[in-house]
Amino acid sequence: MRHYKRQMTLNLESLSRAANEARGLAMDAVQASKSGHLGLPLGCAEIGAVLYGHALKYNPEEPRWIGRDYFILSAGHGSMMLYAWLHLSGHEVSINDIKGFRQLHSKTPGHPEFFETPGVECTTGPLGQGVGNAVGVAMAAKMAAARFNTPEYQIFDQHVICLAGDGCLQEGVSAEASAFAGHFGLDNLILIYDSNAVTLDAMAEATQSEDTGKRFQAYGFDVQNIDGNDMTAFLRAFKKAKVRDNGKPQMIIAHTLIGKGIPEVAGTAKAHGEAGAKFVDEARRNLGLPPEHYFVSNETHEYFAGHKKALVRQYRRWVKMYNDWREKHADQAQLLDDAIAKKVPEDLLSKVSHFPSEAKIATRKAGSEALQALAKEMPFLISGSADLHGSTLNYIEGGEDFTRANHHGRNIRFGIREHGMCAIMNGVGYHGVFRASGATFLVFADYCRAAIRLAALSKLPNIYIFTHDSIGVGEDGPTHEPVETVSSLRLIPQLDVIRPADPEETAGAFAAAAQRTDGPTLLALTRQAVPTLNEIDPDLRRTGVARGAYIAKREIGELNLILLSCGSELQHALAAAKELGNGTRVVSIPCFERFEREPAEYREEVLPAACRRRVAIEAGVTGLWYRYVGLDGKVVGLHRFGLSAPGDLVMKEFGIDAQHVVEAAQSL
Repeated sequence: MRHYKRQMTLNLESLSRAANEARGLAMDAVQASKSGHLGLPLGCAEIGAVLYGHALKYNPEEPRWIGRDYFILSAGHGSMMLYAWLHLSGHEVSINDIKGFRQLHSKTPGHPEFFETPGVECTTGPLGQGVGNAVGVAMAAKMAAARFNTPEYQIFDQHVICLAGDGCLQEGVSAEASAFAGHFGLDNLILIYDSNAVTLDAMAEATQSEDTGKRFQAYGFDVQNIDGNDMTAFLRAFKKAKVRDNGKPQMIIAHTLIGKGIPEVAGTAKAHGEAGAKFVDEARRNLGLPPEHYFVSNETHEYFAGHKKALVRQYRRWVKMYNDWREKHADQAQLLDDAIAKKVPEDLLSKVSHFPSEAKIATRKAGSEALQALAKEMPFLISGSADLHGSTLNYIEGGEDFTRANHHGRNIRFGIREHGMCAIMNGVGYHGVFRASGATFLVFADYCRAAIRLAALSKLPNIYIFTHDSIGVGEDGPTHEPVETVSSLRLIPQLDVIRPADPEETAGAFAAAAQRTDGPTLLALTRQAVPTLNEIDPDLRRTGVARGAYIAKREIGELNLILLSCGSELQHALAAAKELGNGTRVVSIPCFERFEREPAEYREEVLPAACRRRVAIEAGVTGLWYRYVGLDGKVVGLHRFGLSAPGDLVMKEFGIDAQHVVEAAQSL
């Protein structure tokens, strides 16, 4: 055992009272909002009481304390369970916040959101994502311990506890993430399975008949089965899970009564949502709660005030140890400070060497070279791939592999688990020490989309290195040619999608992604070689990416036509401009999102409203480009799936070339 030293004895009277009062808070909040999910908050009240009232290591006054245990509610629909215990335990979640459940601008939204509520570790709701997040946090905690702990000072010595239900474990992402956790021996992970035999539509037996415990044992977990409404049994299992240090993640299958406290629906599918709300008044009386709604007794307040004092004492002991470590390991302490602050060198781009002017290489290859330079300057940048390092070319040279035996490794082999990879990356981002990057083919972003969307919602600075970005993939054919994918990803708010045109733009794209710390960036890179666009100043190519768009070729004389493009098709816009003559401007627009964040003055400078003759070209669907070319403009693209043939022939077959740009411009 490492840090779990609490006594076994529970104050059952106080915690039982608190469990029922937490049930009351959930009932009142759901009834008042006329929406929400009562089943889990009522069924797991005893689990919450043991965790927040006895077993978890946390400090409600410092909810982001790096030495804490993490509690992640994967079954985010049961958010009132979490909000109730955050309130009772002394976090900055007031009774008025509880009363504001699901209301406009409240701290208590329908599903937990990172940064919105003190004590919420992850944005959860889409089922199974929290399991992947917990695995990512557990991995990051292992990596942090390897980097910073010493025999004398255990700075990072914590557990990651995830509460998941049948819905979470039916979703495939949880299987991907759990298999990863078992393979890599993340024994600091405790997965609590709220096994209540119910899903939303029906009893769970209507859709599942597997032995979940055996499945997780096969993944490499230790598994315990308990009565989840028996606090002593749960604490015994939890203590056993915490003290095990055997290279196995832990699962506690907690058999609970969904909707416990409302006899009319308890144990049925109706208990899952708000169906029990109409029985709340009688249920509250049966639980011994007074008529007063949102009631918390003085005894419960006093119990948690005392518990908070014990937690703060534990925290202060850690702080003393931490300060001693900082004094003796000042260089390491500075590294940790920089990592938590997400500090990135301002001159990062200058660390990436310019590419030879005659170079004709794929942007995935240029990205590989840029990544090596960035990795030297950013020691906490990690790079993973969904079994495609040899194709995505994002392996950090000299960075070693993360393995059971080597938690120093910076390269993560996620296996063929794209969705799991991105959910785990989010967990790394939530942990907050490491910068996560991960790679696959762009077309497989559809497997990852739910996790990418949550990264954008949570403003996690993930970097997605997605290659094979268009019909230029060629012989692999339409299943691997993402004609619609780039445009669909551009629709996700707060996600920067950068599609660079040549090696120098790629260097700028990687630096821009690294320097963005308030949200994720997706880099869409080519499989096929592209020319270095020497007619554009290399420094302009690099710095222009950071602004989202820039003038790649200025017109001579009066402006009468603007050609727009990005990625491997920018070369065709430049070639077309030569044929179309002096009044033609070419604009490279590798990132719509970044360009939209630029001041209106800059956007007008690049795309003057007075010039309405505009043509865009991209090897994909065309709809979003009309934002920039207008209804009077034209877009050279395609609205069908690709073909299996050499990439240059596929491009020619679909007319993705300079001649079609010229014809479109002449037709305006």
